[in-house]
Amino acid sequence: MGLTQSLRDTQPFDQLPDAAFERISDSATTKKFPAKIHIFNQHDEPTGYLYVIKSGLVEIVVLAPGGVEMTVDFRKEGSFFGSTPIFTDEGYTAGARPVTETECYLVPGEVLAQVAGDYPHITDYFNKTVYSRVRNLYSDMVNEHARNTLTQVEAYPFKKRLSEIMSSPAETCSLDTPIPEIARRMTIHGIGAVLVCDEESQLAGIITERDLVSKVLARQLVNCKTATAGEVMTPNPHTMSPETFMYEATTFMMAHKAKHIPILERDVIVGIVTLQDLMKYRSQKSMLLVGNINKARTIEDLIVARSEIVKVARALMGESRSHVETMEIVSYIHHQIIRRCYEIVMAEVKRQGLTPPDIRFCFFIMGSGGRKEMLLGPDQDNGMIYENFPDSQIDEVEAFFAPFTEKLVAALARIGYPRCKGKVMANNPIWRGRLNEWKKRIADWIKVPEPQKVRYSSIFFDFMPISGEATLCQDLRDIVHRHIKAHPIFLYHMMELDFKHKVPLSLIGRFTTSREKEHKGTLSVKEAGSIFIVDCVRMFLLEQQIDATTTTERIDELVRLKIFTSETAEHIKAAFEAFTFLRLRNEITLIEQGKFPSHFLNPFELSKNEQDLLKEAFRVAAKLQDSTKRHFSKQIS
Repeated sequence: MGLTQSLRDTQPFDQLPDAAFERISDSATTKKFPAKIHIFNQHDEPTGYLYVIKSGLVEIVVLAPGGVEMTVDFRKEGSFFGSTPIFTDEGYTAGARPVTETECYLVPGEVLAQVAGDYPHITDYFNKTVYSRVRNLYSDMVNEHARNTLTQVEAYPFKKRLSEIMSSPAETCSLDTPIPEIARRMTIHGIGAVLVCDEESQLAGIITERDLVSKVLARQLVNCKTATAGEVMTPNPHTMSPETFMYEATTFMMAHKAKHIPILERDVIVGIVTLQDLMKYRSQKSMLLVGNINKARTIEDLIVARSEIVKVARALMGESRSHVETMEIVSYIHHQIIRRCYEIVMAEVKRQGLTPPDIRFCFFIMGSGGRKEMLLGPDQDNGMIYENFPDSQIDEVEAFFAPFTEKLVAALARIGYPRCKGKVMANNPIWRGRLNEWKKRIADWIKVPEPQKVRYSSIFFDFMPISGEATLCQDLRDIVHRHIKAHPIFLYHMMELDFKHKVPLSLIGRFTTSREKEHKGTLSVKEAGSIFIVDCVRMFLLEQQIDATTTTERIDELVRLKIFTSETAEHIKAAFEAFTFLRLRNEITLIEQGKFPSHFLNPFELSKNEQDLLKEAFRVAAKLQDSTKRHFSKQIS
């Protein structure tokens, strides 16, 4: 991608005139950087350039407390890095290291400073990004917490991404490479796999030591001397992106008995990861827990696994990367437990003589589980979707799923997932049904938006499959989008119900706590804080007919669609992370005291810095509420 086009597509340069782009382009040079060698390190003396990626992939790395280097972001073709010293008095706040060989445009800082002098919005943009109060407060708090914990070594490996441990570049060959040559390369380089590329350098297959033994030596399916890579390779192998977390890759590779995974970025081979690599870096407690879940044979096994999640969360809290990622990892473990519970109960009812009907069906979860935003005390929000079978099968289907879902909900409750007080569970007939029955329910919620129906929809709209035919969930999502598109005023009613509640801050900025007996003197960082961000962001996404799972992914989509500016998104993300951190830490403390985890806390027991952070996060949530209200109120004017 050309330099001018890259900048035209990127804030804050997208507002510059052609003359400014020519000035920048004329001053720029290009330079190639080899993989894995830092372009600059955190706190290095500034090089004086802004780096715009022409081709390749760069990871942004920081040093966590204790000197551990972490990857916090990836920059792809068209992105830039190294701006902080040019536009602020700060040095490099992070390092930059190419994942693959990377070519960059180097734009002199003095030229950019001159352009910024003519167009002050550029400097304003970087100042606001760097000096976001809520982000700085959050960073200070997280760093303080990390310094006070002894668990970083345990937490860090669990949150590594494949880019940090993969072998790069990977050894490759063409489809017509002779097998003896491939065997020679494996021996020389001490590797167990070679990736096979087609004439367009796209991944076509993989040849492992096992392929050589099983297909060439043991069974002699081909002539060893004349065989080529294309004849022996395993075609279309599983692949992963460099941003994949280690825990996801380890679980996948163990489940599929895969020892090698090619790593692709935009269909370009950037490396390879082996199961041995993963085992070398794994976090013992965390990875063993996931393994134990997959091996569980009884509900009692899952009860034990469920009780161990707090240990994983405590370990991950010592890591100074975003705690929204911690929440996603905790959700992943919850999903594994719920899925394994489903499998155990299904096997049990089959042994008891119940036979599943010959139809396609899917068990799905909703709410925080559907957004991958579960913490330590989630309750049950789940349901069942069936294909559109004929009415003549209704009795047969209910004869199986009525008792099955009762047993499933009871088993999940035993494991530690309380029953939903609103009975939003699969054992409730209104939360299971055929696609056409779901279509009628959704139409009723949207066309007649009574308060209870709007509440149901707020839980339901965040759904994802856990077991069964996942395509049914996509069919259901299409139904939701069609109905909202036909009745956009429904989003106004969602907004109106949600905004009857306000953040717990008085006009003079003091916390207002609950007067209810059960929660007297406390406030909820969920119901009075993070839920406003979740709901507002969901409304904007539904309006755009776009799918994204987590709240942060949804915010990124809204930036891409130019609904939110990058600056707005950064403030919202920081506030959401702050709510998550405070809530998770509070839940861990309560569990360690032998209590059930809760999102209610006493704000006056927080440190001064934490109180300031919480107030700033509430103000961001309130500001988002106001802008959302203005936006959707226009829909009816």
